[in-house]
Amino acid sequence: MNTLLRALRPTLRLRLTLLNGILLVGAGAIMLAVAWLTIDDVLHPASSLRLGTEVELGDGTRLPVGEWQDLVVAQSRAELLAKGLVALGVIGLFGVVAAYVVAGRSLRPLHQVTAMAQRLGEETLDQRIRYTGANDEVAELAATFDAMLDRLGESFEAQKRFVANASHELRTPLAVMRTEIDVTVTDDEADVQEFRRMAYVVRDASERANGLVDALLILARSEAQTGRRLARTVQADLADGVHAALSAQKNEIGRLKLDVSTDLRPAVAEGDPGLLERLAGNLIENAVRYNHLHGRLWARTESPGGGVVRLVVGNTGFEVDQADVPGLFEPFRRGGRERTGARGSGLGLSIVRAVCEAHGGTVAAVAQPGGGLEVTVTLPRA
Repeated sequence: MNTLLRALRPTLRLRLTLLNGILLVGAGAIMLAVAWLTIDDVLHPASSLRLGTEVELGDGTRLPVGEWQDLVVAQSRAELLAKGLVALGVIGLFGVVAAYVVAGRSLRPLHQVTAMAQRLGEETLDQRIRYTGANDEVAELAATFDAMLDRLGESFEAQKRFVANASHELRTPLAVMRTEIDVTVTDDEADVQEFRRMAYVVRDASERANGLVDALLILARSEAQTGRRLARTVQADLADGVHAALSAQKNEIGRLKLDVSTDLRPAVAEGDPGLLERLAGNLIENAVRYNHLHGRLWARTESPGGGVVRLVVGNTGFEVDQADVPGLFEPFRRGGRERTGARGSGLGLSIVRAVCEAHGGTVAAVAQPGGGLEVTVTLPRA
């Protein structure tokens, strides 16, 4: 029963077939009607004969020429109607069958798309339609579906890498805490000083895990806003964010004896104030964290015109190959350093990029000669 209902459902193939049949039979019926109506105008042999002329038929019957003409027209109409209806039926049947076959061949890629969508899963994202037919709308649909699968595959792979990296990052501080606790608790000779040392190690590890969770939440929040209307928008000066970030990093800047130079002019953007403050904070934190003793840090904000504002933060530090710079904006990338040996979560520039995209802006970075990086953020001006 279900098979019968499925076969009789108004599919696109059936609708195209019926439409083609109706159009073909309708056109034939119109031509037949026109021919039937014009026979009287075409067949008028009596008009060339003398009035009162009679016509003798083959059976000896004699008829006035007018009656004979009416008889010829009636017979012609009857024969045209009979043969025309037969021809119309044959043409209609052939047209329906041909339309059904052609529609089936034309819609075959759609069935491939449907079948692939039904069996699509995480393990089959590498399959593609790869349509090789005519360059028509169906080919465009198949190509669009293949492109969508490419994007889905890339997204799944990026998600897998992100989850694996996040798990690795969280596992490290947790493992440190567990190891310190196990070693200290099982040490029968451990004194108060040893327990205090363990507490400091556990506190540092928990702070690292807490910082990673906070960074993941900010990254998720920023990426959720990308391509959508921001939930909260106010005017915020990027220069204020830089001032706040430098103040928060004052102790670390002093410890590394960094030479800080700023040129902070009004650069008012409109957006989420928390995200914009986090953007400036991450750039300053990265510039301090990946710097070296007696290094330099520079920051400037400006409104160059063209409806945009700009924030530039640069620093000295270890050398970065320009070819590796795009990868620094990926989560958990630290310019070639081992994740377990570097400070921070490796999410700083990822968050910067996500915040920029959420606000309709762009971010770019340039490796500095001798080491270091300069990051330029461009946002729409308020």
